[in-house]
Amino acid sequence: MGFFDRFKSAWRPSPQVISYHAERSTQDALRLIDDGNALEDEGRLDEAMQRYEAAIRIAPALARAHLNRGNVLLAKNDGEGALAAYATALASNPDYASAHYNMGNAYLQLNRSQAALSAYDAAIALKPDFVDAEVARGNALDDLGESGMAAASSRRVLALKPDYTEAYSNLLFSHNYRLDQAASLLLEDAKAYGKLVEKLARPYEVWANDPNPERCLRVGFVSDDLRNHPVGYFLEAVVAALTARFSDRLELFAYPGRFVLDAASQRIKAHCRGWYPAAGASDEELAGKIRNDGIDILIDLAGHTAGNRLPMFAWKPAPVQVSWLGYFATTGVPAIDYLIADHWVLPATEEVNFTEKIWRLPESRLCFTPPDEQVDVNPLPASTAGYITFGCFNNLTKMNDDVVALWSRVLLAIPDSQLYLKAKQLTESSVRQSVLKRFAVHGIAHARLILEGSTPRVDYLKAYQRVDIALDPFPFPGGTTTVEALWMGVPVMTLSGNRFLSRQGVGLLMNAGLSEWIAADADDYVARAVSHASNPDRLALQRSALRGAVLASPIFDAPRFADHFEDALRRMWKKWVGAACFP
Repeated sequence: MGFFDRFKSAWRPSPQVISYHAERSTQDALRLIDDGNALEDEGRLDEAMQRYEAAIRIAPALARAHLNRGNVLLAKNDGEGALAAYATALASNPDYASAHYNMGNAYLQLNRSQAALSAYDAAIALKPDFVDAEVARGNALDDLGESGMAAASSRRVLALKPDYTEAYSNLLFSHNYRLDQAASLLLEDAKAYGKLVEKLARPYEVWANDPNPERCLRVGFVSDDLRNHPVGYFLEAVVAALTARFSDRLELFAYPGRFVLDAASQRIKAHCRGWYPAAGASDEELAGKIRNDGIDILIDLAGHTAGNRLPMFAWKPAPVQVSWLGYFATTGVPAIDYLIADHWVLPATEEVNFTEKIWRLPESRLCFTPPDEQVDVNPLPASTAGYITFGCFNNLTKMNDDVVALWSRVLLAIPDSQLYLKAKQLTESSVRQSVLKRFAVHGIAHARLILEGSTPRVDYLKAYQRVDIALDPFPFPGGTTTVEALWMGVPVMTLSGNRFLSRQGVGLLMNAGLSEWIAADADDYVARAVSHASNPDRLALQRSALRGAVLASPIFDAPRFADHFEDALRRMWKKWVGAACFP
């Protein structure tokens, strides 16, 4: 060993030097993280990721850097990658409550609700006042069918933070799954929410919009779901028809809640004159943007669903504001003028339960976009199986105990029949076991149930090839699942209710010409199911003709729907013009 080699091997940096360099490295990494946060807020996710990964190279054990890297992966819909990043953050800091919370969010994205609930519980155990985690915990409980517990979770958040609007929205959404909630309670809570967002806003009272009743109108859509999502499925064909038929009468603008676009987003965007992601914008900033864009009619597509911007609507950035499509009850927001319905789903007697004025379209309030997937309608499965297979592909949250009891009656009334359930929650074995136990209480053997988790859409649609009759849950019936079942030739048995939400199945089936599939009560539901199942020849004939029939009906005829929709918007505008010019 040479002289200099002996010197190098003998020399060691002092603890003070090591500490100094470690501190400098951490500070450099934190500056990179701050830069990444700013980029992430602007939707520049790839650049933000570069900053976070640079921070990790400088300070590999810095939990916050791994957390932020996971957040970008989650925003890009890479739930598995996000989970790995959060796990690395927790390896560095097991008591990092935010990492547990975000891990829960990743589990929810991956449809692992039970695992998400455990992650949120871990976050709250470390930080009892972690209201974001408590709100998310309520979402996981809703997914697991525990709507009562979810509502209690939301009320706990509101006790800690009374102005937390997201918790209020979660509470109101949870109400929709429950049979034991009076309409007056839903309205009372919605009005309380409306007062809260009104207090948080500074509403505009004067607009510069030209009050010409016949000019081309600027129409804006606000939603977190302008993508591969039920809202996207119902909207896509409508905006295409509106732009094709009324390009000189309407200009469409969209304010999506996400920076990342999927194929459905791109198709919707192609029909919009303006597309401005609202992620990261405050309510005041977004309201100012919409006002500066000169939007005449602003349409909320979310209601109290996840990612909504209802508090922004309280600023009243547009002269006319409307609730449509994505929610099935009152928003409670006084600044929203109208709610679009039809005469099937919202009886006149129910109008007292809404803060909005009800505007009814003449046929259906909804119009679905036919799937791009090439999936054929097959012959009736019972013809070869020798027994009837019922099916429900709705969110499992809708399957309350009354639904389980009624579906069990149907199965017991039809020997050898089976029930095929397909839902995102059924990915988890614990949820599958719970479902089997719930039906066993009513005498349904495990062998009569087919349980399956979520799959890509083409495989999901193919699953209807195994179903003879679809069963609708209540009081929250299907929307997307109902029209997809009909498109696949599968008729749907629904239970009529007396609320806007509970009559969605009625509206869809009446517009599809299937009134004989609407039951008045539980006994009628069983009787009709038995009657239809007992006539396989008639079922087979109906199956072969159903896709063509519904494609020609109001629930798929987008040009026909667009005519009604444009007329409604024009008449809303004329009412505002009349009020503005002759107050």
